[in-house]
Amino acid sequence: MCGRYGLANPSRVIDLAIDSARLTRALLEPASRVPPRWNVAPSARVPAVVTDREGIRAAELQWGLVPSWANDPAIGHRLANARDDSVRHKPSFRRAFAARRALVFGDLFYEWQVLPGARRKQPWCIRRRDEAPFAFAALWEHWTGGPEAATELAPLETFTLITTRPNAVLAPIHDRMPVILDAKGCDRWLDLHAPLDAVEALLVPAAAEAMRAFPVSPRVNSPTHDDPDCITPVAPPDDPPSGDLFSAT
Repeated sequence: MCGRYGLANPSRVIDLAIDSARLTRALLEPASRVPPRWNVAPSARVPAVVTDREGIRAAELQWGLVPSWANDPAIGHRLANARDDSVRHKPSFRRAFAARRALVFGDLFYEWQVLPGARRKQPWCIRRRDEAPFAFAALWEHWTGGPEAATELAPLETFTLITTRPNAVLAPIHDRMPVILDAKGCDRWLDLHAPLDAVEALLVPAAAEAMRAFPVSPRVNSPTHDDPDCITPVAPPDDPPSGDLFSAT
């Protein structure tokens, strides 16, 4: 799963518009102006780009998908992530997969490694080697409340991040990672006329060569901590993953 991420250098999001026909600078401008974040957790509201039958627009979404048919928005707490191998057909996600796709922006994310004999998991921060921003593949929904819903909570626009199998950097740490799209992938993801088989084919691990991972403090475990200390490298666990892909430098 992906339960935390960050956008430490939002001004660089604007670079994602290069070579992307649908992801224009105007759409990226709101995301490039937000304050830096180092520990975004579910229920947070974040900038995104969304597409539906009416076109593509910038939006602010709440993390944790609330399907349009839900009576209780609390369901969003359980739908922060969607698996690549079921997202196209699972009732909670299939309508959004076909008609409401989104991009959410970050330049780091976290995963937690289970250590043999340890009482708690070791958090790792994962970034591009050049610390450039990237776009997560996401789905979004517009919830207005069902017949039994508390309508004072509506409307809500929410999202879920899609996860896939890990690449070589993530595999020693966790069995899932978020789907990260390149420029061509962003174009296809936002194209509602693209065949769904072609869209589903985008749900693969990002290239490992461009990424690095390093252990960080358990400070990141609490969403109340949202500052640069969250990504400060710490000494690796006693039996860390091997290889220079995991170097913090």
